[in-house]
Amino acid sequence: MAHEELHLNLRNLTTDDYSQLQRLMDRVYDDIGGAWPEDTIKALVEQFPDGQICIEESGELIAVALTVCVKYERFSNPHTYDDLILRNEKIWHNPKGDSLYGLDVFIHPDYRGYRLGRRLYEARKELCRSMNLRAILAGGRIPGYHKFSDQYSPEEYIQRVDRKDIYDPILSFQLSNDFQVTRLMHKYLPEDEKSLGYATLLEWRNILYTPPSPVLSVKKTQVRLGAVQWQMREFTSVDEVLEQVEYFVDALSDYKSDFALFPEFFNAPLMGLTDQMDQTRAIRFLAGFTEQFRNQMSEMAVSYNINIITGSMPLLENDRVYNVSYLCHRDGRVDEQRKIHITPHERRDWVIEGGEKFRVFETDAGRVAIMICYDIEFPELGRLAASDEVDIIMVPFWTDTKNGYLRVRHCAQARAIENECYVVITGSVGNLPKVENLDVQYAQSSVFSPSDFAFPHDAVMAETTPNTEMIMFSDMDLEKLKLVRNEGSVTNLKDRRTDIYALNTLEKGQNNSDS
Repeated sequence: MAHEELHLNLRNLTTDDYSQLQRLMDRVYDDIGGAWPEDTIKALVEQFPDGQICIEESGELIAVALTVCVKYERFSNPHTYDDLILRNEKIWHNPKGDSLYGLDVFIHPDYRGYRLGRRLYEARKELCRSMNLRAILAGGRIPGYHKFSDQYSPEEYIQRVDRKDIYDPILSFQLSNDFQVTRLMHKYLPEDEKSLGYATLLEWRNILYTPPSPVLSVKKTQVRLGAVQWQMREFTSVDEVLEQVEYFVDALSDYKSDFALFPEFFNAPLMGLTDQMDQTRAIRFLAGFTEQFRNQMSEMAVSYNINIITGSMPLLENDRVYNVSYLCHRDGRVDEQRKIHITPHERRDWVIEGGEKFRVFETDAGRVAIMICYDIEFPELGRLAASDEVDIIMVPFWTDTKNGYLRVRHCAQARAIENECYVVITGSVGNLPKVENLDVQYAQSSVFSPSDFAFPHDAVMAETTPNTEMIMFSDMDLEKLKLVRNEGSVTNLKDRRTDIYALNTLEKGQNNSDS
């Protein structure tokens, strides 16, 4: 039949469909016993109507998928087809099961080639997601094996089908629909002579599955981030800077933000209160306020119920200066991330040293990493964060020229794409004529996403007006990250060639010849 003449309808099976279903099963399964009894089908439809899916063409049944619910722990282990059959040929269905079990998918021979099986499989996956079930399991026949049994073991046959050296009408189809073979089962269906009684245990995992848990312990998947594009201005005291900080925290909290992100060295105007002739002393003078900023911004995080990334500020420790950012959780905890890569300017004028540890932090609104400005220009850190399942990379930055800003922007967008995560950059604007080396600012704060259909076409979630003090918001769906990492147009993280390259972190002083 020409495709333009088709009138396909996807719907749930009913008990009135049995006569058509019987004819279809008898035709497809003439080699293994034909159709199931009417009582068996009736029980399936009555016990689990949503799981019985069919496609009709002009009123004729041409494709069917039969499904039940089972316990994952039981049926993800070896079993036989008879384990699903109760007395009187009724099929095992557990209404309290946490997974779907695909009993069968069969297509009218005249309608093969229209990818009807794929439609049925997609409908099953959508059912699995909508019911918040753990996985779809299935015992898959390998009807092509009898042709190769004198050449290959069942394991070798499965490997060759996976490599597409051999085509198997059932296994090849299942593999193309994202099912994974988890084990080989013996005597699954002894009367299946073409498969010689063997079957594969197949699994499709629902990456959106959330195990049952108390409501208050469920982690957020819809996250709102607020960022401050900060205007550099003269300040006469620490309290004056903190008043401005609290103003923005209050505003972001009013909009129910989960995070507030500030720029790198946002409190640098305080260096204008000391002698600018000696830059080393000036940065150490600024470091004298860091503990106060950390403590008061942590209090704001609790008071305003918002996680605050404090931009960055200098930290004096054991007579050494570091560039540090604090993550002030709204539950009162405080984490820190020191800038790893130090720019020539920081090293030359301020004698700042690089940190030694890089972490991904667990928050109540996702897993986040902090990369301060120059750090985002090194892809190794982004890949380390991705290997630790980061959701959002926060990048407080300071740049004085547009080309410096574009380095940060382009690298941040690359990190979002290659690591399939969100990346947020925010900087400062305006001028500080009385502060040496920080007299000019350039920024356009932005939020970047992976580049795929679930996200904006240009992979830019939000951005500010360049060189204007303002706040920016972006709503992020963390579930979309799970989907793109597993079912995206490309899957960068899954497709890494870890067989030919690897990324390792080294303890300080370790010989790096093994990396």
